[in-house]
Amino acid sequence: MNPGTGKDRLNAMSRNRVVITGMGWVTPLGHDLDGVWRRLCAGESGVRPIDRFDASTFSTTFAAQVREYDFRRFVRDPVTHANAGANSRFALGAARQAWTQAGLDGASLDPSRAGIYLGAGEGVLDFGGFARTQLASWDPARSMIDTRRWAEAAATCLDPMTELEQEPNMPAAHLAREFDLRGPVFNCLTACAASTQAIGEAFTMLRDGEADLMLSGGTHTMIHVLGLTGFIRLTALSRRNDEMQRASRPFSRSRDGFVMGEGSGIVVLETLDHARARGATPYAEITGYGSSADAFRITDMHPEGRGPAEAIRQALAMAGIDPARRGADGRPLVHYISAHGTGTSENDSIETLAIRTVFGENAPSVPVSSIKSMMGHLIAAAGSVELIACVMAIRHGVVPPTINLDDPDPDLPLDYVPNVARSCAVDVCLSNSFGFGGQNDALVVRRFIA
Repeated sequence: MNPGTGKDRLNAMSRNRVVITGMGWVTPLGHDLDGVWRRLCAGESGVRPIDRFDASTFSTTFAAQVREYDFRRFVRDPVTHANAGANSRFALGAARQAWTQAGLDGASLDPSRAGIYLGAGEGVLDFGGFARTQLASWDPARSMIDTRRWAEAAATCLDPMTELEQEPNMPAAHLAREFDLRGPVFNCLTACAASTQAIGEAFTMLRDGEADLMLSGGTHTMIHVLGLTGFIRLTALSRRNDEMQRASRPFSRSRDGFVMGEGSGIVVLETLDHARARGATPYAEITGYGSSADAFRITDMHPEGRGPAEAIRQALAMAGIDPARRGADGRPLVHYISAHGTGTSENDSIETLAIRTVFGENAPSVPVSSIKSMMGHLIAAAGSVELIACVMAIRHGVVPPTINLDDPDPDLPLDYVPNVARSCAVDVCLSNSFGFGGQNDALVVRRFIA
């Protein structure tokens, strides 16, 4: 497909409105839509000590794990997915919730016009015993490891089929089989921006008429020995082992890193015409998507926030929103920003700078919060879960809080909705996601108006 000029692409995309008709998530705060939303609004934390493996030798011993979850109750035939990795298991549960809410159980669809676009990462379950026997007591502070011992242990413990199921493309394959979707199936893995990018690209495909319906979102787990080790070596994780439920503290002066999370968020996206034809209820409408690259360093954001600011500008422009204007009610035209808000010093500072750059004098009047303060950072799945939180904010007229914000950073002068959820009219939301490598993506979602 030749996308043509930017103007041509926008004109082509105006053919179809794209609505969200179903949502589902599997998170550290639970796996039901309304229950998780209540916990977010109550400011509950899903952070606990890691119990999946022995993390006692690590400098960070906690994470936000998905608990008490059995994917088998969400699928037609558990045997079909028996070898699925955790990434696929999370996605199957989130997708089934979204599918059911959208009224697609028993619906007649053209399977060649229905597809999948995920932002999925790896899904390590157990390494077939490798983690338990060879890695659990490994000290990640060592500068050298016995690679021969590792190789010998891997040859003994690792099952080829289990290894295959950990690959990032497998969740999409499992969803295609479970729901008999035979249209376009894609996966992207742009680090922490992946699921926002996936939803944005699925939105674009629907606007362009390349499909009628797409399951889109993300799924990921990095709560395993190698994942924890990697982020520790990057000095990206909080080390507040003595107060772990207060460790994720975005925008706080005392923030010291993010908290690992895991899970999945999936939405059903449809063209409005397709949704109307089958009598579906739209819950919200996606109206803008922006994507950019920092073209800077692999792990550091550009200090001027140029990449995030550009993605936000693109999303707002596509949605027809002037960030400098205010509505008849005196408020800025964006009513809530779901921040990437990881709780690292660099990310929070640069995201704040990007928001101030784009919104100018309106920036302090827009509520901004980070649900990562409660459920940790779901890595590739983070953006999709945060978009669902935006839709729930629109539906319920409540902005979720940023918890653990008792010591605001005076250099970050925005309204971060500290500690307590806020009731207010919410019609338009911006959701930000920024990934390692300088990938930046933003979505605008608004209340559906027929």
